[in-house]
Amino acid sequence: MESWIFLGVILLVAFFGKNQSLLIAAAVVIVLKLFPFSDKLFSVINAKGINWGVTVISVAILIPIATGKVGFKDLINAFKSPVGFIAVACGILVAVWSSKGVGLLAQSPEITVALVFGTIMGVVFLKGIAAGPVIASGITYTILTIFNLLPGK
Repeated sequence: MESWIFLGVILLVAFFGKNQSLLIAAAVVIVLKLFPFSDKLFSVINAKGINWGVTVISVAILIPIATGKVGFKDLINAFKSPVGFIAVACGILVAVWSSKGVGLLAQSPEITVALVFGTIMGVVFLKGIAAGPVIASGITYTILTIFNLLPGK
């Protein structure tokens, strides 16, 4: 019963916060939860969902290359400015943080609740985008490592 209430609260927060992505996500999860096979489906989505999401985002990022809006010339020009170097460094940093974060979530799934709550707050009240849980978990991993607070150590 608690999961229904929690999902309902998230749905309401998304509705009143006018966040369509979170609203759709919560509604989809609630509808899926109605099916008798939802446990198996949730298990698959839980195991593969982040990878599917990253794949969809990667496809969206590659579309400008496919349409010819971005080419090798743009890549070379990116390295001619400090902004380009900073963007490459940040891309590398986020990729590494995300990989560490996924590991942290697998090791300590209870952290997921806090990350999801923080993401919801950022999305609804600060007009953020819900692409942050994996990155947030990577940043959490880095901070916990710096302060030697990793769970299980």
